[in-house]
Amino acid sequence: MTRKIKTLDTGTDQLLATLEDGVATLTFNRPEVRNALGDIVSPALRRMIAQTAEDPEVRCVVLTGTGTSFCAGGDVKGMGNRDPDRPRPKGPEEAIADLTERQKTLTGALYAMPKPTLASMPGAAAGAGLSIALACDLRIAAESAFMTTGFARIGLSGDYGASFFLTQMVGTARARELFYTGARIPARQCEEWGLVNRVVHDDQLGAETRALAKQLASGPSLAFAQMKKNLDHALRADLPSCLEQEARGLIRTAGTRDHKEAVTSFVEKREPRFEGR
Repeated sequence: MTRKIKTLDTGTDQLLATLEDGVATLTFNRPEVRNALGDIVSPALRRMIAQTAEDPEVRCVVLTGTGTSFCAGGDVKGMGNRDPDRPRPKGPEEAIADLTERQKTLTGALYAMPKPTLASMPGAAAGAGLSIALACDLRIAAESAFMTTGFARIGLSGDYGASFFLTQMVGTARARELFYTGARIPARQCEEWGLVNRVVHDDQLGAETRALAKQLASGPSLAFAQMKKNLDHALRADLPSCLEQEARGLIRTAGTRDHKEAVTSFVEKREPRFEGR
C-alpha cells in the first residue's frame, strides 16, 4: 500500500515537515552543525508548533533530526553573528522580555500543546535541544543517542526550560549535577533515569517512532488533551485539587462521541475509531 505523505511548508529547508495518518513530523535539517538552532530554523519551528497545534488533521507531533543528532542547541559558532535584520534589544530588560517570549512560543508552546508529542532522538540532544526533547510528552532514543545540558561548557546558565524539566524528571540534586558538570548521559542511562521512555537499536528508530506515533494519532485525542491537563496539574497541586481536576475532565470526556464509540466498539469486540469529537 502506498503511503500518503503530505509535505508541509515551513518556509525553509532547515526544518522539514510532513503529515501522514494524523502524524506531523518536524525534522531539524542542519546536519552539518548537528541540527543546531539559529535565526532561521528557530522561528520556523515556532510557526510549525503553533500551526500543528491548531490543525485538526494533526493528532500527534513528532520532532526529530536528520543525520546523527537530534538537536545540538544553540549554534555556538554563529552566536557572535547576530541576524542583522532582527532588531537589537535596547537594554537588559528588553532582552529578557525578548528571550522570555521566544522561550514561551517554543518549548512553552510545545509543552502546552493539547496533542501527544514525541521526540525521536537519533543522536545528541544538547542545550536548548535537550530542553526541546524534554518539553515533549514522550521520548524514544537510538542506542547511540545521549543527552547533555552543555551550558557550562559555553559559560551560559541555561534556557528554554531545562531547569524546570530536569528538576521535575530527575530531582534537584541530579539536575544540579547535570548542569554543573555537563556530563553526557548515554541513552540507556537516560532510560534508567526516566529521561527517555524507550531505547531502540539505531536502525529501528524510524520504524519504532512511526509505530508509536501512529498509535497515539489513532487514539482518543480529546481524552489525551484532558490527560495532559491532569498530569500537568498534578505536578503543582495536592490530592484534593487533583481529584476535582480529574472529576471535571472525566465528566467532560464522558460526553464525547469518542467515549460512546469506545463503549460501542468494546461491546462489538472491535477496535474503536476515534474522531476527536
